[in-house]
Amino acid sequence: MASIDLHLHTLYSDDGQLIPTELVQKCIKNGIKYAAVADHNTTKGVSEAIKAARWKDLEIIPGIELDCMHKGTNLHILGYGIDYASPVFDENEENILKQEQQASKTRIRLLREAGFQFDDDMIASLSRNGVVNGEMIAEAAMAFDKDHQNLLLQPYFEGGSRSDNPQVNFYWDYCHQGKPGYVEIKYISLSEAVRMIVENHGVPILAHPGKMVNEDRQILEELIANGVEGLEVYSSYHLPEQTRFYRDFCVERKLLITCGSDFHGKTKPKIKIGSTDCEGQELTIIQALKQALRLHAKI
Repeated sequence: MASIDLHLHTLYSDDGQLIPTELVQKCIKNGIKYAAVADHNTTKGVSEAIKAARWKDLEIIPGIELDCMHKGTNLHILGYGIDYASPVFDENEENILKQEQQASKTRIRLLREAGFQFDDDMIASLSRNGVVNGEMIAEAAMAFDKDHQNLLLQPYFEGGSRSDNPQVNFYWDYCHQGKPGYVEIKYISLSEAVRMIVENHGVPILAHPGKMVNEDRQILEELIANGVEGLEVYSSYHLPEQTRFYRDFCVERKLLITCGSDFHGKTKPKIKIGSTDCEGQELTIIQALKQALRLHAKI
């Protein structure tokens, strides 16, 4: 288990589970010394987490995970050390929430047309702020298919090829870009996301690049040119060869290296707090990040 985890979600992410206080308690139990609360497009959980960690042997690094677009591709940019009380983050969150509420209706229709059945009452009970994401639909569809008759769902039940993290795997398989249940949300651009983070004294890092851009050096170079300062090299999603590629790339380009599990709770049951091995580089990672944060604090 690593002693740092710089990619954690609370229930303020629509696919997260724990309140910030519970997240902090689990971090302490798991021996985490440095943790970043990085919810999707919101900073609402940061203050509560910082208060819960006060006087504990745990430092909370304020963070956010911003959805953005670059040349038609959805990217996730982590912002560390941000001024989390800045209204700019609330404005972006509100814009996305309105779009997600409308998109939820289309997403439900598309997935029913794709062959999934689920109970409307269960969907309503899972929904937050009128948002229904792919993970919620997966949970409801699997509950509805008590006898495991739907061939489309069989990979997600126990023993299936996608059963390690069934709900989020369902999202990647059916709701991500180019999939049957995908509904476009107009996110900010990559340059806007980077600017939002930097103008609020934060450090922009590309989350789980293996899920976002694969090992495409050209795209990585474009991201750097747009102000991205590092990669989440150590991620729950990376194969060993991917980790080596991103680590070597960061060393070559003198970029920041970070480590994060992308813990959510029940939607990603195989991902545990601190479960991402960072090859014993915790101290080096934290020292480099803190140095970058000191520099950004002067911006």
